[in-house]
Amino acid sequence: MGKALADAFPAARAVFDEVDAALGEKLSALMWDGPIETLTLTENAQPALMAASLAGIRALQAEAGLDLARDAAFVAGHSLGEYSALAAAGAFSIGDAARLLRIRGKAMQAATPVGVGAMAAILGLDFDAVVAVAAEAAQGEVCQAANDNGGGQVVISGHKAAVERACEIAKAKGAKRAIPLPVSAPFHCALMQPAADAMAEALAKVSIARPVVPVVANVRAAPVSEPAEIVRCLVEQVTGTVRWRECVAAMAAAGVTTFYEVGSGKVLTGLVKRIADGATGTAIGTPDDIAAFKASRG
Repeated sequence: MGKALADAFPAARAVFDEVDAALGEKLSALMWDGPIETLTLTENAQPALMAASLAGIRALQAEAGLDLARDAAFVAGHSLGEYSALAAAGAFSIGDAARLLRIRGKAMQAATPVGVGAMAAILGLDFDAVVAVAAEAAQGEVCQAANDNGGGQVVISGHKAAVERACEIAKAKGAKRAIPLPVSAPFHCALMQPAADAMAEALAKVSIARPVVPVVANVRAAPVSEPAEIVRCLVEQVTGTVRWRECVAAMAAAGVTTFYEVGSGKVLTGLVKRIADGATGTAIGTPDDIAAFKASRG
């Protein structure tokens, strides 16, 4: 993750140095050399994914002349990616983003004992249908729609037994598939309330500026710029639904036709193309991608 960028571009290398300094440990070494089991712990994976995204942004700025305030209508990120988007837009520093995501990862992991919760992806039902399935399956336990990813993919989260019931109900109601997810905790549901409380406390200690470009918030599916509103959205996001389908649709409705996914992977690029008719999506995560972006700008 990000090593090719760090090797190719000093601006990208500086991001990893900044994250390592903020955390007081060599997260970059873990990202590049493993072990993978340690990297995938959510307390490490969250700041690592942010670091890779910001390394890409800084490389684009240094090498291709990217200026978010001039070139972007909005920024957005999926779940922890919202912190990456906010850092990219200058709402808070990369160091603060790394420390906040370390706290967020630890707090989410600690919010429920291992084995209590679960998540599953429901394919082939629309969001409202999955919300109804989750409500029917809850039976006094927690079962919620956690991620509305678009393209007929909705992730549910909650108590293990309730999620298992929801999978069976969803299949009975015509879902193509109901797939249990290999996650370490039930994210984006009411079981995460202790983590939301931890983030409210952590965010209260961080200086937050107005972003240079509006951030489309996961829980609002609308742009936010006021620091106090940004904080509220980030706290709500821990227990609330990631409304990604609506976020992309809102940007498309505002006239956005070109989306860039900066960082590790290209999952969101695929989702964008399924949500917004006629939109183009490009993933940028390697030096070659940076060069292609630069060339596209003449």
